[in-house]
Amino acid sequence: MGKGKDLELDDNIEVDGDKDLDLDLDDDIEIDDGKDLEIDDDMDLGDDDPSRGGLIQSTSKRVRMIFSVMASPNRIDILRILNSKGPLTYSELKSLAGFKSKKESGKFAYHLRKLLRQSLVALNKSERRYTITNLGKLVLSLARQIEERSIIESGKMYVRTSHDSIEEFNSHKIIQSLVREGSLPLELSQKITEEVENRIYKYQTSYLTGALIREMVNSVLLEHGHEEYRNKLARLGLPVFEIQEMLTNTEHVDNGVEGILFKAGRTVFTERLLTNILPKDVADSHLSGDLHISNPGLWSLLPDTLFVNIKDLIDEGIELQGKGLNITKISSVKTLDDLTTCLSMIMSLISKEATQEVVLDGIVQVLSKFSKNMSDLETKLLQVFSTSSTSTSYTNNPTTLAFRLQLGSDLKLVKAILSTYKTYVKNTPIPKISIIINYGSGKITDVSGLLSEIISLGGNILLSKSIMSTHGVQIKEANTTTINLGSVTINLPRLALESNKDETYFRARLALLMKPTIAAMSLRKKDIADLTRRGVNPILAKNTQYMQRSSISLTVNLVGLSESVFNILGHKNDKDGKEILQKVIDTAVDVAGKKGKEIGVDTTISLIHSDGTERFTTLDGEKYGKNSVIDSLKGGFYSEGIVIDSSEVETFTPKNEKVIECTKLEKSVNGGLLTCLNFDKKSSISDIKKSIEKAASLFSSFKPIKKVTLCGDCGYKDEKLGEKCPNCKSQFII
Repeated sequence: MGKGKDLELDDNIEVDGDKDLDLDLDDDIEIDDGKDLEIDDDMDLGDDDPSRGGLIQSTSKRVRMIFSVMASPNRIDILRILNSKGPLTYSELKSLAGFKSKKESGKFAYHLRKLLRQSLVALNKSERRYTITNLGKLVLSLARQIEERSIIESGKMYVRTSHDSIEEFNSHKIIQSLVREGSLPLELSQKITEEVENRIYKYQTSYLTGALIREMVNSVLLEHGHEEYRNKLARLGLPVFEIQEMLTNTEHVDNGVEGILFKAGRTVFTERLLTNILPKDVADSHLSGDLHISNPGLWSLLPDTLFVNIKDLIDEGIELQGKGLNITKISSVKTLDDLTTCLSMIMSLISKEATQEVVLDGIVQVLSKFSKNMSDLETKLLQVFSTSSTSTSYTNNPTTLAFRLQLGSDLKLVKAILSTYKTYVKNTPIPKISIIINYGSGKITDVSGLLSEIISLGGNILLSKSIMSTHGVQIKEANTTTINLGSVTINLPRLALESNKDETYFRARLALLMKPTIAAMSLRKKDIADLTRRGVNPILAKNTQYMQRSSISLTVNLVGLSESVFNILGHKNDKDGKEILQKVIDTAVDVAGKKGKEIGVDTTISLIHSDGTERFTTLDGEKYGKNSVIDSLKGGFYSEGIVIDSSEVETFTPKNEKVIECTKLEKSVNGGLLTCLNFDKKSSISDIKKSIEKAASLFSSFKPIKKVTLCGDCGYKDEKLGEKCPNCKSQFII
């Protein structure tokens, strides 16, 4: 009989892992703690009437026996442990129940045997583990209800805490919370607590909750003018009505229960950000519409954009060092099957560590080792893309995974990747994987045909000579991983509307708004770095030590630049007006550079897409009148970056006014300029091919976009899709 093995209890003898011999105590008596004598359950001391029915007599006796078993606090503790921890071995249960010495082995065996005999605990003999039965759970629940009711009936004042317990009201705990959570001075804490206590006794209630007491405390703090303390002590959460609405209106929830939980969690963290994390002036600027913070619920948790080399991730293997212990560990990649598994896992994991986009470089180098059988490689890569499409999304706009392909390297492999991506796009209604083509040292004509087919299917493509994300964020040339924190967009039309057509005052207001905003973004950098070091983002923290090896940049985005200068401030779209526009950009870049140098972080300015643009337009229309805002618009919302119609490109030359303007802006804006090349629904593949080849000769970066119609019910996608889906007959066409 090996040492340390768990044996199930026998009614006559017990040998546990400590080699203790436990002779079964006679059922006439129990010795508990050396003091109390307890009559055993098997002895029937009741005055049963023989004339009663056998079933009633048997049931009555069984109930008495169960109550007798539950008379011991040790046995209740054993049930509680099994209820919370799940199945346990004999040794585990014995240790958790507090019977750690060899002398106590017999006592523990006795208590466990009692529970087994009354079917409150069961033994799984194949697994050699003990579990609580449904009857045991019922008895445990009943014991808790009796305990709570007895406390309430005593006439004292008790509190149901947030830790699933009921405790006698103690005013000293309020003082402790005020000092510990709110950092109140002791004297003020005592004063506030005294007033709260008086109100509680005035209400003459015998049953309180922790949430109710906290509401009273916060109410008193507000009455005394201590709003800052109140914000620290506020309970973050959702009203019951909003939770019910969330469960009722699930048509926009794509991730099932995960989507509902993420939405609730984002709401809580958004409230925390606006009341406790951001400086008050920055929070007020967001709420009023001077600026917009994208994904505020994830602000302090995740970066927005990551630029990583996937080769480094694969070479170092998936080793999360204590995090994600349920994730299969892959230390090396030797075969194509290994690579398929590893790529799928890395893409799924890394997508959870950014809110907007992950740009993956080095995919060509990784695949080149397995490029002998190109057909097999394409099949496996498509499997990777398909598997990765199921990765978790924190928001309705999932994190984009972008593969960056360098032209001029291995053209055959680049074409194989594009061909695979084309199949993926065809099978995926709204693809979350995208492709970035770097054409700085290669010919765009080598892949323009494939790219045109992908664009016509609704693929997400960006062409650039520099390092950019598909959202337009640009970084400097670097071999290290780069983490970009953006998410802040400034509403230039709002600043212009409040500047009384004074261009100097307009730029001064812009500078005043940017300084505290960048300071808040610096605090965000610190919060994310701290969480990452503690393993919240395990890929960044453990696998590659990115926080030590990476560079971090901050980017402030501007929208509505042309409307502000030409429409609201009233300057003409001529040479003088364009000089004013350039002054605005120079002011923003200068302030960002100086403030970034002050805080020690590279800070840049971008003109890219923002999810806050529609919100800005709505808020400004409500504040200044819809007509004053609509008059300044061309496309319904404020301008973002540069938009070029594909039909115009054929007539462009390097000396074209729009081309010169775009080139100048690209040089001025150091954080990224998104130039969108829009195609009509009727544009053919050959039309798209000609346009992107021409655009590549004129611009250093651009994003071809063709909107594709799809069925919102079944996901059927086809450029000829009409008012009704031919697949499911639905009229929900998007």
